[in-house]
Amino acid sequence: MTAEIERKFKVSNDRWRQHASVGTELRQAYIMASKDRILRVRTIDAHRAVLTVKIRIGRLQRDEYEYEIPYLDAIEMFARALGKIIEKTRYEVEFGGHLWEVDVYSGEHRGLVTAEVELANCDDVPPQPTWIGPEITGNQLYSNRAMAMRRATASLCAGVN
Repeated sequence: MTAEIERKFKVSNDRWRQHASVGTELRQAYIMASKDRILRVRTIDAHRAVLTVKIRIGRLQRDEYEYEIPYLDAIEMFARALGKIIEKTRYEVEFGGHLWEVDVYSGEHRGLVTAEVELANCDDVPPQPTWIGPEITGNQLYSNRAMAMRRATASLCAGVN
């Protein structure tokens, strides 16, 4: 089990790209979902797959359990998942001693770019890069679970990314 403590932001411009890692292609869907816990299946670069359980503990913190599974099992689970498959490319950017994960969404959510930063504890306040926009931590409009369950809107995906 890993304790996941993170904050999430919209990305306001492309300046992050000059410092980014090579992207990782992610596809994910939800097998089970409720307000405070999820069971997610994810494929990584079309050859690896993981099954993840997340249980919300507080506004910023979740307990996370992740298990590698056979890739073909994940593909079968996609067919039985709730809602839509979320597609995105994840990039890593080091800034101010913290690792930022920048997600560039494709498919129905094309145009949306978000960034998450892992925190050492709930009081950790990382320095924010100039490309960070408004904070969306806890905003259910931007949770991947919620996005999988409803149709994308222009306002959700809008922004200078």
